[in-house]
Amino acid sequence: MTEFNAQLIGRTEKALNAILARQLTDIGITEPQWVALTLTVTGGGSGVVARVSEALRVPESTARSRLAELGAAGLVRPTADGGFEATEEGAARWGSVRAAVGPITRTLWGDLPTEDLAVAGRVLETVLSRANSVLSAAA
Repeated sequence: MTEFNAQLIGRTEKALNAILARQLTDIGITEPQWVALTLTVTGGGSGVVARVSEALRVPESTARSRLAELGAAGLVRPTADGGFEATEEGAARWGSVRAAVGPITRTLWGDLPTEDLAVAGRVLETVLSRANSVLSAAA
């Protein structure tokens, strides 16, 4: 059995990102733009710049640039409160990627026992929390 370690996490993340990248090519956006679009579609508004910044681990100016790129592509638009919201086209493209990824996700882990998924979730959440602590201490 493969040892649980950083290499396994990294290889898994790379494989999952490659699957996502194939879908994103169809709609013409990058993975960082996908994160920004997802956060806008699922809860845009005035706080979306900060949420994108946190999710991508970039300065707010970079997050705002990702959102501006999506704006130039007609996928999001600024709101009166200084935030962003998805356009109909942005929501439609986001939905098409989600619809394409759903069956792939079910193939990857849909048949795994619920208990195994719960353990994996707890382990990854612990690793993420600890990594965030390391990053905060280094800042």
